[in-house]
Amino acid sequence: MQLDAVRISVPFKKTFTVSKGSATVKTNVLAVMNNRYNGEASGSIHAGPPVEEIERDLNKGLKLLAKVSEITIETMAEIQTWKINNTARSAITAMLLHFLSGESKRYPWELLSMATPVGIKSSFTIGIEDTESMIKSIKSCENPIIKIKMGHEDDVLILDSLDELVGKEIRVDANGGWSLEKAEEMIMHLSRKGVTVIEQPTTAEYFKEWQHIKGKNESVELIADEGLNSLDDYRQYADYIDGVNIKMEKCGGVLKGIEIARAAQEQNKKVMLGCMVESSIGISQSIYMSSVADYFDLDGPLLLEDDIADGIRYDRESIEVDREIIGGPKLKRNVIEKYIQE
Repeated sequence: MQLDAVRISVPFKKTFTVSKGSATVKTNVLAVMNNRYNGEASGSIHAGPPVEEIERDLNKGLKLLAKVSEITIETMAEIQTWKINNTARSAITAMLLHFLSGESKRYPWELLSMATPVGIKSSFTIGIEDTESMIKSIKSCENPIIKIKMGHEDDVLILDSLDELVGKEIRVDANGGWSLEKAEEMIMHLSRKGVTVIEQPTTAEYFKEWQHIKGKNESVELIADEGLNSLDDYRQYADYIDGVNIKMEKCGGVLKGIEIARAAQEQNKKVMLGCMVESSIGISQSIYMSSVADYFDLDGPLLLEDDIADGIRYDRESIEVDREIIGGPKLKRNVIEKYIQE
C-alpha cells in the first residue's frame, strides 16, 4: 500500500480572527492511501498543534501503519494506542475508514453502526473584526444559524445589532476570552437577546464556576470546547457544563468522538459537532456520526477560498452527502494542485 503525507495551504476568504489568534491562510496535512483514500489533519489557529508537529506525528503513524499486514476495522481501534498527537490520529482514522468503505462498497457510517446522515443544519461563523465590519457581516449573512465569535473588548457593542435580526438563530463562542465577571455579565445580556447556546465563555480552569455564572438563565446552554478533549475530560467536568463541542482533531477521530457523544447523551447533555478550519475531508468523520448530535458547527470548508474535495454539499445551513460518498470525499485534482506545499 502507498501512504503519503501531503501538506496543503489554502487561503481564507477573509482574515479569520478569534479571541486568541488570527490567520489568512490555513495549512493542514492530508493522509493519503493509494492515491484515493484521504484523511485531514488540521490544528487550531490559536491552540495548535503547529503544522510541523502534526506532520511529524502523521509520518510516524503512517510508518506504523505500513507494518500492519491487513487493514480491518480493528486497525482503527489499534491506532488509538499509538503515541502520536490526536490531530494526526484523527487523519489516519479517517483515511482508514474511507479505505474500508471503498473496499467493502459500504457507506462509512454503516461501518460505524451509525444512522444515515440527514437533517444536518450547521451554523456559519462570523469572526472577530472591527465592530462596524462585524455588524455588517452579521446582518448580511444568508445563513439562518449564525455563530458570532466574541471574547474581545468591544463585545457589548455587538449586542444591539442582534435586535435587528429576524428569523436568525444566534450562537456565541467566546473561545475562553472572558473573565468570570465578564462572562456572567455577557451571559445575562445575551440571554435577554434570545441567545441560548454559548461556547466556552471562560477558560477551562473555571469550568466548575459555569453554573454559577449562568445563574438563573436556565434557557442558556454553556458548551465546553477548549480543555475538553477526551472521555476522561468529559467525565471530570460533566457536572459543570451543559454540553460538549466534539472535534475530531481534539479527541483523535470518530471512534473517540462517538464515545464522548454517547456518554453525554446518557447524562442528557447537549452534543455539538465542531471543526477546525478544514476541507470537507476534515469534517467528514463528524458527518458520519451526525445522528448523535444536537448542534453542528461544520462550516470550515465555507471559510476557505476552495474546498479541495467533492462528496459533501452545502446549501446555506444544510449539509448533505452525495450518494457516491463511499470511499470518502474525492480530491479535486485540478484544485488541490494549487495548494500543495512541496
